[in-house]
Amino acid sequence: MKKLFALIAVIGVLFFTASNNVVAQDKAAPATTEVKAATPAAPAAVVDKEEKAAAQAETGQSFHSALKQKFIEGGPGFMASILICMILGLAIAIERVIYLNLATTNNKKLLEKIEEALKTGGVEAAKEVCRNTRGPVASIFYQGLDRSHEGLDVVEKTVVAYGGVQSSLLEKGLIWIALFIALGPMLGFLGTVIGMVQAFDAIEVAGDISPSLVAGGIKVALITTIGGLIVAMILQVFYNYSVSKIESIVNSMEDASISLIDLLVKYNTKK
Repeated sequence: MKKLFALIAVIGVLFFTASNNVVAQDKAAPATTEVKAATPAAPAAVVDKEEKAAAQAETGQSFHSALKQKFIEGGPGFMASILICMILGLAIAIERVIYLNLATTNNKKLLEKIEEALKTGGVEAAKEVCRNTRGPVASIFYQGLDRSHEGLDVVEKTVVAYGGVQSSLLEKGLIWIALFIALGPMLGFLGTVIGMVQAFDAIEVAGDISPSLVAGGIKVALITTIGGLIVAMILQVFYNYSVSKIESIVNSMEDASISLIDLLVKYNTKK
């Protein structure tokens, strides 16, 4: 776990450093071009402002600076709330993905170890194997083996009851991911409505319809909508992955529980 977080931190630092270097190069490039343009002794030509703006646009922007510009144009208030939804949703989603991957175990190998432990050391040795194995399946096995002296019916009921507890632990946090999936587009659409209201307010004040009047409000509306939809799409991928992973773990838990009952039946007949 610590190695994984350290790797994520190193990748983030490298990405941040690379983006800053690109921004620095983009800022240094116009300065060099201006120096070169000032050296010729040719008569100074009158450069139109629109041509200068077009030349700067042709030079291009880095992804970091372009993203920052769109964030500001979309309105810091709404874009910041959408960004917070994305950060919180990703934090919960990544935690769930790590937890679910750590909860995945090789049930076939675990059953083989338990069967061998039952043959050599009995129930206590099998419980020790479960204690030394991580994951919900090992926890369910431990609870079943701990009640094995009360009969197979009690073991079966214990396995079913504790399996429900483990399933709820696997699903923990998914409701928050679903909340941020819904909240991101809602905030984006709210920014859309407010942007359109601003555009109509500008038309009402001016008393005339002009593209320059409505462009600002419509631009805010579109950028906030795009931001909310991007957040929802990213979190939806993590949500679907987590749900499919939980279904796989639950199915393996059910199959392994049946195999455990069979092992205990064989063990009791040999006693």
